[in-house]
Amino acid sequence: MKQFACGSVVPGCTATFEGPTEDAILAQVAEHAKADHGMESVPNEVVEQVRQNITG
Repeated sequence: MKQFACGSVVPGCTATFEGPTEDAILAQVAEHAKADHGMESVPNEVVEQVRQNITG
């Protein structure tokens, strides 16, 4: 199971995500970024930061 903590990219955010694959995590993060951080799309630089901080 892969895991990601949003706070590793966005200081102060306590959201965490789990999924079987990186793509599953990225899909959850995209929804979270829109709903909680007001991002209509996730820039490639942020996607790369997320990928670098996925564990598992």
